[in-house]
Amino acid sequence: MTPVIERLRFLIQIASMSVISSTSILKKERLIIVWLLIGVVMLIFQILLGAITRLTGSGLSITEWKPLLGAIPPLTEKAWQESFEKYQQIAQFKKLNSHFVLSDYKSIFFWEWFHREWARLIGLVFIIPFIVFIIKKRISRRMIVPLIILFVLGGLQGLIGWIMVKSGLNDTDVVVNHVKLAIHFISALVLLVYLQWFTMKLAVPVNQIRYGRGLRITTSILLMLLFLQMIYGAFMAGSHAALYGATWPDINGQIVPASMFSSTATTWVLINDPIVIQFIHRGLAYLIALLIIVWFYQAGKIEQKCWVRKYRGLVLLLVTVQVVLGILALLNSMYSHAIYYAVLHQFVGILLLLAVVAGAFLIRRNPSYYNHP
Repeated sequence: MTPVIERLRFLIQIASMSVISSTSILKKERLIIVWLLIGVVMLIFQILLGAITRLTGSGLSITEWKPLLGAIPPLTEKAWQESFEKYQQIAQFKKLNSHFVLSDYKSIFFWEWFHREWARLIGLVFIIPFIVFIIKKRISRRMIVPLIILFVLGGLQGLIGWIMVKSGLNDTDVVVNHVKLAIHFISALVLLVYLQWFTMKLAVPVNQIRYGRGLRITTSILLMLLFLQMIYGAFMAGSHAALYGATWPDINGQIVPASMFSSTATTWVLINDPIVIQFIHRGLAYLIALLIIVWFYQAGKIEQKCWVRKYRGLVLLLVTVQVVLGILALLNSMYSHAIYYAVLHQFVGILLLLAVVAGAFLIRRNPSYYNHP
């Protein structure tokens, strides 16, 4: 069997959950694992919906936060007009979208409503099966606390999202605050990674966990850099930094922005100057790509049968595609089709993060950490 076919077979096994052990404990937990995996997929889709909502300028279209009643969109022409009138009171309409008619408003309303509606659906997909599993005694006592933490993180994510939206509902700003956007984005990633880790604790056989000191250190550094990169990706999006320097490999003819080292430069420029934000985002991308090459080499020293060695090529492929998509998103940022590159760029970035988190799970100091919660 060729190496390519072997890797494809391995990935299909993972997707079909055939890698789950057949022990009686895991047979009992298999439905829970599938439930959690559905949650992972739904969260990824929710994050991408957030990206589309931001890229279409839809995030401020709904000026109220109604966790329950907000599930129902305007149903009459009068209700639509009242919602549109509330939108007309904020700066985004007055300064940016004053040409909008009701049909234009409905188009941006849809994405924000869909984003919120999907969040409500995620809540139902978690809460209803959780209650059923409790009644049927499929959830052990050790699972309850992690699941409660998961629910709390999900609730906080909704609250943070509204705080972010509220930052743009005023008479001066046409977009939400980019720092609050970053907090909202990172909190969503924390929720996603927490769910992934918890799912892997249930699904991954203990014999797949290995200890490699060098690989473990590299993985830890990669995780820190990836989260920092995600923060600056949110800064890029929130400040529209790509539009200030849509050139590559230079930034408007410069390699290093002059404002970064000027005599008046402060830490303020690191999170507010669009050119500096773009420079840091680019630099982190190159650093992460180089570090993943090192990670790929180190993972190749692990035993052949271990998953972390089998999927190391996927991690290298993801970072390559991610860098290419980042460049394409930048160079096309002035055009309407840039949204497709931007969403793909974010999607692959999420997959890369999850792949590195999986590596962190599989390469740990103490394999006895593995326990079925």
